[in-house]
Amino acid sequence: MKKQKYIFLIITFVLSFGLALFVAVKVFPNNPFSKKKTENIQSDKIKSGDIVFQTSQSPQCEAVRIATNSKFSHCGIIFDLNGKWFVFEAVQPVKLTPFDEWIQHGKNNKYVVKRLKNAETVLTPEVLQKMENYGQQFDGKEYDAYFEWTDNRIYCSELVWKIYKNAAGIELSKLRELKDFNLEDPRVKKILKERYGNDIPLEEKVVAPSDLADSNLLKTVIDNY
Repeated sequence: MKKQKYIFLIITFVLSFGLALFVAVKVFPNNPFSKKKTENIQSDKIKSGDIVFQTSQSPQCEAVRIATNSKFSHCGIIFDLNGKWFVFEAVQPVKLTPFDEWIQHGKNNKYVVKRLKNAETVLTPEVLQKMENYGQQFDGKEYDAYFEWTDNRIYCSELVWKIYKNAAGIELSKLRELKDFNLEDPRVKKILKERYGNDIPLEEKVVAPSDLADSNLLKTVIDNY
């Protein structure tokens, strides 16, 4: 009888806990128990060296999107490290971010993944290793809010462009000058004023996320916008 009573108590506890958990998830959607992985992550379709784009949610990223007439304001390179997917990105500071976590930083968790059209033959394991090795020099560096074409600080599309150019020998897009972008929008002017005052470096070499996204060397492998 004691054994049966003990089993009965265990079953009662399990059922009660399960019901409580169900209620917590349904009634309190922000409850820790309700957290789950971001939907629409298609990690089975990505490869090392892929470039991922998103719309970040900050005044500066909004200015980038407007100035470049693009839905994209941020990008990074995907790497498979010890069987786990990471995005190497230039934020503050430059760092590796788990892929699923990176996606959650974008507006509505939307993202696009692009790949070199001839990646199967060009991005060999040796080349990918060179890209990782080259990128390590930027790990932990400050984000470049002034978009200067130096290695002292670095911004997102600059990081991707330089890794491809200097480690894989591939120029994903032509560099442009700051003056080539749409700088007349009030929101863009506000950011420029905050960054440079009255001395805007209009001839500074730059590359935008949109330049990489529009590269004719890339093809889209995932688009959930």
